[in-house]
Amino acid sequence: MARNREGLVLLVDVGPAMHSVLPDVEKACSLLMQKKLIYNKFDEVGIVVFGTQETENELARDIGGYENVKVLRNIKVVDELVVDLVKRLPRGHVAGDFLDALIVGMDMLIKMYGAGQKGKKRLCLITNAACPTKDPFEGTKDEQVSTIAVKMAAEGIKMESIVMRADASGDVDERIIEENDHLLSLFSTNAIAKTVNVESPLSLLGSLKTRRVAPVTLFRGDLEINPSMKIKVWVYKKVAEERLPTLKMYSDKAPPSDKFAKHEVKIDYDYKVTAETSEVLAPEERIKGFRYGPHVIPISPNEMETLKFKTEKGMKLLGFTDASNILRHYYMKDVNIVVPDPSKEKSVIAVSALAREMKQTNKVAIVRCVWRNGQGNVVVGVLTPIVSERDDTPDSFYFNVLPFAEDVREFPFPSFSRFPASLKPDEQQQAVSDNLVKMLDLAPSPKEEVLKPELTPNPVLQRFYEYLELKSKSTDAALPPMNEAFKRIMEQDPELSSSDKSIMDSFSGSFEVKENPKLRKASKRLLRDKPSGSDDEDNRMITYNANENSIDTVGDANPVQDFEAMISRRDGNDWTDKGISEMKKRIVKLVEDSTTDEGDKALECLLSLRKCCVLEQEPKQFNEFLNHLYELCQEKKLSHFLAHFTSKKITMIPKSEAADSDVADEEAADFTVKQEPKLET
Repeated sequence: MARNREGLVLLVDVGPAMHSVLPDVEKACSLLMQKKLIYNKFDEVGIVVFGTQETENELARDIGGYENVKVLRNIKVVDELVVDLVKRLPRGHVAGDFLDALIVGMDMLIKMYGAGQKGKKRLCLITNAACPTKDPFEGTKDEQVSTIAVKMAAEGIKMESIVMRADASGDVDERIIEENDHLLSLFSTNAIAKTVNVESPLSLLGSLKTRRVAPVTLFRGDLEINPSMKIKVWVYKKVAEERLPTLKMYSDKAPPSDKFAKHEVKIDYDYKVTAETSEVLAPEERIKGFRYGPHVIPISPNEMETLKFKTEKGMKLLGFTDASNILRHYYMKDVNIVVPDPSKEKSVIAVSALAREMKQTNKVAIVRCVWRNGQGNVVVGVLTPIVSERDDTPDSFYFNVLPFAEDVREFPFPSFSRFPASLKPDEQQQAVSDNLVKMLDLAPSPKEEVLKPELTPNPVLQRFYEYLELKSKSTDAALPPMNEAFKRIMEQDPELSSSDKSIMDSFSGSFEVKENPKLRKASKRLLRDKPSGSDDEDNRMITYNANENSIDTVGDANPVQDFEAMISRRDGNDWTDKGISEMKKRIVKLVEDSTTDEGDKALECLLSLRKCCVLEQEPKQFNEFLNHLYELCQEKKLSHFLAHFTSKKITMIPKSEAADSDVADEEAADFTVKQEPKLET
């Protein structure tokens, strides 16, 4: 077997206690085989079931024992037949012994490959571990398991155990389960083995690793603390997005009789001055150009090469900072893990000392990284310490790329904490929201966490593999219905939402729900709510088209609409201040020319100005203008406008509505009261 190939033996419990979950096991195993056909078509797979009435294995024939263990398929190169085989696993009628099945599977791998064969050898056990194991002829069960594990380690065989603990049929003896869990844990002590407990079909699909990705170092070199101190480290990818397999273009132009046709499609590009000319430009006649204003600036390949930043491979420590200074949303790209060079004992000690001190002081390291010589870009990232809890695993770091200033996107939205009380949820609304979050908790304490990343498969990928397998058998194959387990990833779990319907009803009844009209693309919205301190009930959504919103002054005809259009513009930073200034002038003019109609329009403008100053956090401008406006009315003896103004109880903007205000709530509430005596005189 080649170094990059895998020999796998599936050991599946098909006893009566597993019957309820066997359809999910068949689904998971078939997905494993489908992905091997795509990515690892030279891997070899054998299948063993235990818990069957029949006994069919080589050890039983040669030396006896190992009953109720049946070899469904000897180790062979993966093919379409094995996909069909795992979709129709037999149903057994007796309790199976998983230790017998393990020994049969290990014997198959040893006889097939031997100790000298290169490549990966793996056993995958799927059971509920609820059936008793037989006592050995000599010694204890613990000693038997240790002997098996030592032999597995000597032969280079890895083991993976997936234990189903949900929907197990029949009576379950807790003592047997506890004993079997103990036996499985012994394998990880003396061999490369791990055990995964799953409680749902979805977790089963994710626990059976359907694609084997060999770890490849991204970087091997020095972590430079300073010019005189360097630590040898290796960098691996910890998390990377799994993509759909590359699809190749296929040509059917080759003659059917040509058995050696590759059916490849090759694409060539021709460059011409115009589409009408037949003259093709040679590579030396072409040059790249970059737009600069209305011009295109040509830059030759030699100039491009000169512009490239010359880098040297390495990681350099820039300094340390508190972990609280690096926010989670700063992380970019994939996550890498930095481990000490395993062959350098001093590197292991140095990394461990550094990681533990950083963990203790809650610090992270900022480093500059160039993964290879000649790399066109330099990344600055953060090292987060990972202190291992196992003696055989060294301490390490997680590495995340940090953004530069050009990578950060700032959005000029006001903080919700600065909104007026009328726009914040009350205590009752907050309480029903808290209950809704608790009801939809994906990690309830007594149960398994739902949608664990390491146990949740990508439904898009799994659906593609399933359909590809159907298309391989029939070009007219229809798209199958969505698997129920995959629906749990893309839709809200009905068990969670229906667990307490009263909470959902309370949440819906606590908030006024209004239909949101569909808005055209490139439109901007400005919400005009009822201003605090007024009895204006005209709450409405106003929509502006970005292409039409070129208003730069507040006119006479529709001053409120013009003002709202100006402050909604985002083609400059000064439109808010300019809009407020224009609206102040318009209000003063309307007050000075005050008639009954003009007074109503001035009041509407004042309400709109107040609302804007709250949202844009400009309380000082409004408060100063309100005092100026009242003084103007006193000076001009505009008693009719003051009466109208006072009846609407328009107040200054207090600190409770805008944090930047220097007006207390009591002072704002007393504003109109203080002015009334002056009005009467």
